[in-house]
Amino acid sequence: MAQKPSIPKGTRDFNPEQVAKRSYISNTIKDVFESFGFQPIETPSFENSDTLMGKYGDEGDRLIFKILNSGDYLAKADDQALEAKDSNALTNSISEKALRYDLTVPFARYVVQHQHDIEFPFKRYQIQSVWRADRPQKGRFREFYQCDADVVGSRSLWQEVEFIQLYDQVFSALKLEGVTIKINHRKILSGIAELIGASDKLIDFTVALDKLDKIGAERVKEEMLMKGIPEAGINKLEPLFSLSGTFEDQIAKLTTILSDSEIGNEGIEELRFIHRAIAELGLATAVLQLDVTLARGLNYYTGAIFEVAAPPSVAIGSIGGGGRYDDLTGIFGMKDMSGVGISFGLDRIYLVLEELRLFPETVTRHVEVLFINFGETEALFSLKTIKALRSQGIHAELYPDSAKMKKQMTHANKRQIPYVVIVGSEEMQSNTYTLKDMISGEQSKLSLEELISRIK
Repeated sequence: MAQKPSIPKGTRDFNPEQVAKRSYISNTIKDVFESFGFQPIETPSFENSDTLMGKYGDEGDRLIFKILNSGDYLAKADDQALEAKDSNALTNSISEKALRYDLTVPFARYVVQHQHDIEFPFKRYQIQSVWRADRPQKGRFREFYQCDADVVGSRSLWQEVEFIQLYDQVFSALKLEGVTIKINHRKILSGIAELIGASDKLIDFTVALDKLDKIGAERVKEEMLMKGIPEAGINKLEPLFSLSGTFEDQIAKLTTILSDSEIGNEGIEELRFIHRAIAELGLATAVLQLDVTLARGLNYYTGAIFEVAAPPSVAIGSIGGGGRYDDLTGIFGMKDMSGVGISFGLDRIYLVLEELRLFPETVTRHVEVLFINFGETEALFSLKTIKALRSQGIHAELYPDSAKMKKQMTHANKRQIPYVVIVGSEEMQSNTYTLKDMISGEQSKLSLEELISRIK
């Protein structure tokens, strides 16, 4: 008995309906990217190992899928490592390539490799799969899509303003209301750390602060004390724990709290500039909110930091994020290339739209009209008409077999095809078509021109 087929853990099959819905999201994002002047690039599914390794820290390196060398991969194996069962040393000699972990490092490699062909500032977008040897769990997969957009070669804050507008335009196009675009600044976090005497413990401080809305102020203080942050400094954070109000109110309070911090004030002024521009330009559906506890990717981001939260009615993590970085290409020897980028979480956006029933019904309708097959003569006549319909942009097909009428109608219903065309000898003689609306059940006899007009 043949073994039942399966797929690797952390991967998924997508049925036609799911593919259609995912394409609807990615095509919407792509259209907005291009309307903002971003250009598409694609990079290989796998890179040379030395391009990826060492760029994500020890934890990231462990999650990179390595590819065995072609042919007899043990031929060049390190004998010493093989005998000692040293997997790390052995991997270097039997694997020279790896599946990409994200789109950012391959993009950095692309910029450096093609720097003489690129016109800077360079606005690129990429929608491709990435792979991580992570432990699969709900909402976390080993293969998934990333939808990234970046601008490199410019330090202008107008880029941050444009990205906020871009987020808003995408979610507006998806009819997703109630989205919150949270923003913070690395320099503000550095200023706060400076204020409490924890500049050397910036990561520890921000990791604890990031938990404020989850565990409360007292437990955040306890965690900071455990990390060696002075109690006197923690007491200075009291105003931050209750920071609330409008964007302007929070900026005003931060200005007072960080009055003696030069770097903190730089961050405040940059956020003030971004907020004023957005207030002038306006947002369609999203809300811009200052969140001083936001600290994502602190080892990476050097300026503004973004995180996008789904509407409060949906219990899910962030559906997007990004920020400014000052040295994207430095890992490949090309210094001082500032940039800013954002990403959309396609899988989570899918879950949000599904839960809120925001996918248009037409998204999953691949075929608009099915022609009933009564036999060879009728089929040939129908195919000539189908060719004319397709030339008008109408998705049409012929049922392949001359089966019973009921079976063909059932097929159309199961596939949710909205129209069926019946062509028998009478229709062929009069050069007309009987169109059946599968929703209302109404039937009409139409000419070719009327048929095209009705279906369109």
